[in-house]
Amino acid sequence: MKRTFYTEAAYAVGLIMLALGTALMEKADFGMSMVVAPAYLIYLKMSEYLSWFTFGMAEYCFQAILIVVLAAVMHRFKRKYLFSFITAFIYGNILDVMMKVMNLISSDGIVVRISCYGSGLAICAIGVSLLFTTYISPEAYELFVKEVSSAYGFSISRTKTVYDCCSCLFAIALSFLFIGFGHFEGVKLGTVICALVNGYLIGRCSNWLDRHFYFADALRFRKSFE
Repeated sequence: MKRTFYTEAAYAVGLIMLALGTALMEKADFGMSMVVAPAYLIYLKMSEYLSWFTFGMAEYCFQAILIVVLAAVMHRFKRKYLFSFITAFIYGNILDVMMKVMNLISSDGIVVRISCYGSGLAICAIGVSLLFTTYISPEAYELFVKEVSSAYGFSISRTKTVYDCCSCLFAIALSFLFIGFGHFEGVKLGTVICALVNGYLIGRCSNWLDRHFYFADALRFRKSFE
């Protein structure tokens, strides 16, 4: 029999795992996912001038801009957009904690780096799969794709592909524009690998969760997030 997994718990665990996986991939230094790469590049540049500016801050600041763009595209601001920023803010703070934990771990050696990258990729996939099961507004990245595809009748998979490509191109442009890098940062071989296998991993994780758990709401807040 399936065990009950409350969607609110899935939201919390999903955010923690997503932050942990992202911090592990950053530690590996093989490249971030296409979605995270722009915020990561902003963090690298801004932290040169503002020592207190963190990766987590870059994440929720960039997502705030993305939500404004989404509201402009949709010609309205929905309540779920605010909740999406709150999700981004919570995730950003958890990410900063995970980054501090990763600083305590030595990344010397290719074996350690590969281990960090592989585990980070897998953990991120599990985190995203858990977030798909909850009614609470996701991060701006996922919300943007869902809202645009729904409003204009586009395929969600095609919209996701277009968004990922645009995000990747934007990250590449930032690498060129930011003086001092001199080479690609954030977008590396690991980014390509992530693009190729991430969807497959998320699908497998989602299928496993569906086979073993029944997701139910513990609280009556679902309508508040519609």
